[in-house]
Amino acid sequence: MEKTANPISVQKPKWLRVKLPTGENYKMVRALVDEHKLHTICQSGNCPNMGECWGEGTATFMILGNICTRSCGFCAVATGKPELTDPFEPARVAQSIKLMRVKHAVITSVDRDDLPDGGSEIWASTVRAVRRKSPGTTMETLIPDFAGKWENLQRIIDVAPEIVSHNLETVRRLTKQVRIQAKYDRSLEVLFRLKKGGMKTKSGVMLGLGETEEEIFETIDDLSSVKTDVLTLGQYLQPTPKHLPVQNFIHPEKFEAYREYALTKGFRFVESGPLVRSSYHAEKHIF
Repeated sequence: MEKTANPISVQKPKWLRVKLPTGENYKMVRALVDEHKLHTICQSGNCPNMGECWGEGTATFMILGNICTRSCGFCAVATGKPELTDPFEPARVAQSIKLMRVKHAVITSVDRDDLPDGGSEIWASTVRAVRRKSPGTTMETLIPDFAGKWENLQRIIDVAPEIVSHNLETVRRLTKQVRIQAKYDRSLEVLFRLKKGGMKTKSGVMLGLGETEEEIFETIDDLSSVKTDVLTLGQYLQPTPKHLPVQNFIHPEKFEAYREYALTKGFRFVESGPLVRSSYHAEKHIF
């Protein structure tokens, strides 16, 4: 489905204002990033929580290049034919984490449906490289669905990151529109298999794409049914006019109501608010 511009502009509410990043630890990390020309999703994704996360010693890195084989309607990452994988990438990411003195690293990637292993070997190598360079650093891996090729998912389970995240992103009805090549039930199976493999699991959902309140509760129930440990709920923001439009802005009181409901369903942690993103407070989700 082609990404379309929003014909009607929905005005951004006051509660979406972002505080400017401050603090000594943030300044230190920023200086290291600039000095060594390090790359983080925090910067390239213009994350509203960058200052807070860097201040807590958390940063997010993307591996397997910057061109995705999928064309999701919400995502600003370029789509096309990716370049060859770089066998030295795990070592570079590990060195960046060491230089930045990151206490908790979140690692994500583009989808690599062009590769037989889905990029899972680079994933596993990256986790091992970080452990060698920074044995005191904990990790969250925000992984793709590997197109349902479970031997590739097993490589993640085998290296056992402290927490493994896979985002459902939206409700069942909107999945085909929002995550064009993904499948709602396949993502639930990813989380189920991770849990069966002994992983601590996490998933995120964006709100404001036209889902109903009933659908949000159903999605929370579905994630609870596969024993997901951590849930993040945040406001979708349209990255460019070519991407899916924001249908509505969810009030903070609604986010709080969803958080309270999710906690009754057995999640260990629930982050729910307009500015919440997948890696928000990630360092607190290690248990």
